[in-house]
Amino acid sequence: MSFFADNIRLLRGKKKISQAELAAKLIITRSAYAAYESGRIQPGPDILIKMSKYFNISIDLLLTVDIGKYPLEEMINLPNNRIILPIVVDQQGNNYIEIVTQTASMGYLKGFSDPEYIEGLSRMSLPFLGHGKYRAFVADGDSMPPFVDKTKVIGEYVEKLEDLKKGNKYIFVTLEGITFKTFVEKKGNTITVSADNSFYEPYDIASENILEIWKYINGILPKDYNLGYSNEVDLHQIIQELRKDIKVLNSKL
Repeated sequence: MSFFADNIRLLRGKKKISQAELAAKLIITRSAYAAYESGRIQPGPDILIKMSKYFNISIDLLLTVDIGKYPLEEMINLPNNRIILPIVVDQQGNNYIEIVTQTASMGYLKGFSDPEYIEGLSRMSLPFLGHGKYRAFVADGDSMPPFVDKTKVIGEYVEKLEDLKKGNKYIFVTLEGITFKTFVEKKGNTITVSADNSFYEPYDIASENILEIWKYINGILPKDYNLGYSNEVDLHQIIQELRKDIKVLNSKL
């Protein structure tokens, strides 16, 4: 808990409240809170949860990250107090876009909640993007069809499941990995998504397995992309046509 005492002292200062006032909100004595802030005592889970909710910052960040290094006024709060994301701009005021490369994607599922990991990602900026939080995910092989290998798929952060729009395309970061899909509908604690290729059936994702959602904004093709004829796409089209023919035949039997 090397950062905890400094973090809560900083956050209390931002709130402009006294130790006694914060202690009253946490339903503890002022002396107990003062001991936390001085680092003499480590709080139990119940107090950590209360502080996390009060400051709207995850327990993980309170304990393990020096949040004084990041501009609190320029951070986005994510659901369930999991993480916070700093918005960094270039000299022209354009938002930087962190790029989750093919190599970085291997550790993204663990590192997405670590500001130091995000800070270490490559960056780029695009002047035509508006205000918001953007991130680019690099397609690896057939990980994000229909995008070809090395395409930079840019998404804008979606804060709530309720913000999803039927028919829109999103990058879903789940416990299983990173995928590009179209949102179909929300049913209770699950959402239904589908691939662009009708060859693949729609499927459900449990909301508890969703780590992040990014609305598709744009895609940047790799330099060596061949704009010519794609045999792979043609094969998929042939298979789709065969499926349609089989359905017609079955209906006549």
